[in-house]
Amino acid sequence: MNFRDALKRRVLVMDGAMGTMLQSSGLRPGGCPEELNVSRPDVVREVHRAYAEAGADIIETNTFGCNRIKLKEYGLEKRVEELNIAGMRLARKAAQGIKGRARPPFIAGCIGPIGKFLEPLGEMSFDDAVSIFKEQARALMKGGADLFSIETMMDLKEIKAAVIAVREVTDRPIMAMMTFEQSIRTVLGTPPESAAIVLGGLGVDVVGTNCGLGAQGVFEVLKKMSSVTIRPLISEANAGIPVLKDGVSIFPSSPQDHIKYLSESIALGVRVIGGCCGTTPEHIKAVKNAIHSSGIDLKVLTRPKVAMQTKLASRTRWLVLGYPAPPAIIGERINPTGKKDFQAELAEGKTSYIKEQAQAQQKAGAAALDINVGAPGIDEPSAMKKAVFAANSSCALPLLIDSPDPRALEEGLKAVDGRALVNSVSGEKKRLSTVLPLVKKYGASCIALLLDEKGIPPSSSGRLAIARRILKEAKALRIPAEDIVFDALTLTVSVDEKAPSVTLETVRGLKELGYVTILGVSNVSFGLPRRPLINSAFLAMAAGAGLDAAIINPLEENMMGVMSASALLSGRDPRAESYIRKNAVKAPGKDYQPESAPSGNIMDRISRAVINGEEEKILSLVEEAFGKGCNALQVSNDGLVPGMAEVGRRFKANEIFLPQVMLSAETMKKAFERLKAEMKGGEGPVSGRILMATVEGDIHDIGKNILVALLENHGFEVIDLGKSVPADRIVEEARKRSVDLVGLSALMTTTMTEMKRVIGKLKEAGIKTLVAVGGAVVNKDYAREIGADIYAKDAMDAVRQITRLLPKK
Repeated sequence: MNFRDALKRRVLVMDGAMGTMLQSSGLRPGGCPEELNVSRPDVVREVHRAYAEAGADIIETNTFGCNRIKLKEYGLEKRVEELNIAGMRLARKAAQGIKGRARPPFIAGCIGPIGKFLEPLGEMSFDDAVSIFKEQARALMKGGADLFSIETMMDLKEIKAAVIAVREVTDRPIMAMMTFEQSIRTVLGTPPESAAIVLGGLGVDVVGTNCGLGAQGVFEVLKKMSSVTIRPLISEANAGIPVLKDGVSIFPSSPQDHIKYLSESIALGVRVIGGCCGTTPEHIKAVKNAIHSSGIDLKVLTRPKVAMQTKLASRTRWLVLGYPAPPAIIGERINPTGKKDFQAELAEGKTSYIKEQAQAQQKAGAAALDINVGAPGIDEPSAMKKAVFAANSSCALPLLIDSPDPRALEEGLKAVDGRALVNSVSGEKKRLSTVLPLVKKYGASCIALLLDEKGIPPSSSGRLAIARRILKEAKALRIPAEDIVFDALTLTVSVDEKAPSVTLETVRGLKELGYVTILGVSNVSFGLPRRPLINSAFLAMAAGAGLDAAIINPLEENMMGVMSASALLSGRDPRAESYIRKNAVKAPGKDYQPESAPSGNIMDRISRAVINGEEEKILSLVEEAFGKGCNALQVSNDGLVPGMAEVGRRFKANEIFLPQVMLSAETMKKAFERLKAEMKGGEGPVSGRILMATVEGDIHDIGKNILVALLENHGFEVIDLGKSVPADRIVEEARKRSVDLVGLSALMTTTMTEMKRVIGKLKEAGIKTLVAVGGAVVNKDYAREIGADIYAKDAMDAVRQITRLLPKK
């Protein structure tokens, strides 16, 4: 029986932790776990065998960090194939011949994160990430993987790259998991719903979560995922959140604690249950016994069918199109047609207009944004990539990637943070053969225009016939019908007075068949006076016919009002909640101005530029301030710092997330560089000197690197010693550099105790400096116990506290 068949018949048990088991067997702190596949296969084999004997149906290979970037940290980057193949063969051999087992476990090739952010948040390109994951996937397949487990991912774009890489190598099953914090979001702000939508769109076999949280937290994540997907779910909880006891870090949850939510999880749709950090063969044995004794019949637990709906996602939000969800507004303003200023910006490679319009349309009530950069004489694929980066960083809305050029569509699909809607395909054979494969590869949805080589059929029946042909082509590529959004096509009433009624009849016909519909509206009134009046009436009629989404200008108050009222009157706004929320106060309307509009005093505008992450504008605003007689310290204290303080407030309130914070920080950094040049001797305002290090034995530094960037962009001088830094070197550098604060990071339970040793050595050496500590495993009580002055739960919290405690110099 293969994995997919087994998944339909029973709840499968995954193995438990590998890293903490190896550490208890003597893996030295900071050592390479994957290297043990060849240097100490007996140790790794024993872990695999213990889980197989405990009843695990799936055994993961010891290859979590076995990609060339992670292995380079140990000088092993040329041994990717060797270590992955060794890990695969070792797991299979260890799991065979277990007494009392009817069948051997499935062997899952384990793939973890690269350890670097993808652009624009980091420097790694999407293509490079795919190449790195593909190299590892190929090696695991060469070793004989039954399936793949992609896990502990924090970045939605990175896990998308990993899935695509595996799919380019094989069609073996994929389980894909992201890691969530106690906020029930990833470190980059992704909610479980967005993760499930993106991974489901990519066609993975099982979606879920591992690490980061104990049984209760993981259950909460899976409950949210189950609300937007009917795919099988996987639960891999830690054995609780680690705590320090008698100077030793332990995971507190017992095997019985681990299975507390087992029945409820299976009812949600969980079909694979295992364990992550701190779990042992005893935890897995408890899971196996609980499933065996529960008598759960999966046939009884078949999950209910849901209405045909298209689901889109950004990194931090998700959107459902289709009844009974309210009809959605798609913002049409990011389109260069008839916009000379925008065309000029595109030619110069700038994105200010895109950012302003993204923010304005989101604030006006758009649910998604159409991105079109088709201007004459530009490199459209490159422009599309920049435009998507700009829109992703400026607003939280899902995107429509709009272009007739397949190359531009692909660049947009690579760049987008979440799950996009491609605009568009048609019934033309050439278009179908070029666009649909991209939709499939990148896990997108697609708008289907009901026209073909013969043009637009004059009748509803003709258009519906094209819809059927498009669906047939999509089905051949295993693209489900719910991922096709049909555009019945809006024609001009002044040319053909019957055209609008044919369009509306087509919308009704599509809805009777259960399909999702969309229309561009404004073309109906072309060439006629008082166009908004016609547009509004046509939109109301289309909504009455069952329209699910409209591409319009969300800054037009009347159109937004019509859509809101239509949702209410058609029964798609329960309890009138949306209507009341939108209309209790006056809508922005056509006179709406984005936050970056050139109004207010110069310091307010500088602050807004920081808040909105307007890198292209900040230097001209600083120069304007200098021209008005302001000095560098005024610009810093009255413009930049208040702007970043507001960024911090919004981050704390979950109004924005880390990618937006980093963009604001980069904007502030550009301004600070200019301030330094203005000051005598090239010295600008300095808030203090800080030494940063990940403690010895710990090779994780993403969190530390984020904090370093934020501190530098707040005017601090930062000395970054890197990762796995010995205590003696930290002490020596702190003395030599006369630092105001030492920041220590640890992500592993086995290295957090090293923080205490460093603080002790600093005190023994008589170095009077503040010490800040942070990391996934560190908490406030532990920080107090080891004598730290600051505990920071995240990078922005660290910046806030350090800024308060260190006086400006």
